[in-house]
Amino acid sequence: MKQPLVEVKQLKKYFPIKKGIFNRTVNHVKAVDGIDFTIYKGETLGLVGESGCGKSTTGRTILQLLPPTEGEVLYEGKNLVGMPKRELRKLRKDLQIVFQDPYASLDPRLTVGEVIAEPLEIYNLLPKKEREKRVDELLEVVGLNSYHAKRYAHEFSGGQRQRIGIARALALQPKLIVADEPVSALDVSIQSQVINLLQDLQEQYSLTYLFIAHDLSVVKHISDRVGVMYLGRMVELADKDELYDNPLHPYTKSLLSAVPIPNPLVKRERIVLQGDVPSPANPPSGCTFHPRCSACMDICRTQRPVFQEINGHYVACHLYN
Repeated sequence: MKQPLVEVKQLKKYFPIKKGIFNRTVNHVKAVDGIDFTIYKGETLGLVGESGCGKSTTGRTILQLLPPTEGEVLYEGKNLVGMPKRELRKLRKDLQIVFQDPYASLDPRLTVGEVIAEPLEIYNLLPKKEREKRVDELLEVVGLNSYHAKRYAHEFSGGQRQRIGIARALALQPKLIVADEPVSALDVSIQSQVINLLQDLQEQYSLTYLFIAHDLSVVKHISDRVGVMYLGRMVELADKDELYDNPLHPYTKSLLSAVPIPNPLVKRERIVLQGDVPSPANPPSGCTFHPRCSACMDICRTQRPVFQEINGHYVACHLYN
């Protein structure tokens, strides 16, 4: 039986909108609006959706880089939300992140060796000489050379910088890595190299990934299960083959219809959504997808659909009630 590593329960993250000379809160941006899912040990859970749907906020809220507004994040049974800082700091070794922009996430004043060694220094894990040896090992593991440790981030290409970011995330031997769109800023040829590297590292170090992306073909390649988010809510979650072969939610069907097929003789019917994505500061009532859904019913406008299981396939849609 699969063991859960992280359990997310009714997680919410609202950002206040403030106006006026008294800086009063007049509204909230509902970036994450009550989502539930589990990440099992050793798996890769892909998280997809349009820009602004709350994917990155979900990842950062799980790691407590952003404090949740409501909900629970259980890591190995321990609730990270509201945990005392001293206890949380001990667990941070197990929870790491690879950011989307590899250049912005690396300190330009430090050499690559200092960047990778910094987590080891903060936790006082190894003597200085052993730290240097560990840095050289990590650089070799991610496909770089030990002499790169003396260089600075601006001397590397985008793909190399992302490898450095991955090496830094591995320094503390984590159990969970949140990969926040780690290949979206890279060339297509480099994307495949980084994806293959992440898969090799997962096997080598028994890692668990939350892989956030908007490229559905990349997500299918690396993920075991895939969750689909829309406007801060999870609308579908299933094994990757089940989701891609048998999508249930109209939004998922639309996303998959846009994935290119590498065969000019095969044509796929494109499902074009009407209108724009509503504002997360003023989401529609009921099902937030109903203004753009061709299968919209009266109940969709007033009642929020329950995120329910149908033969191991989770979906939030009134069509399946």
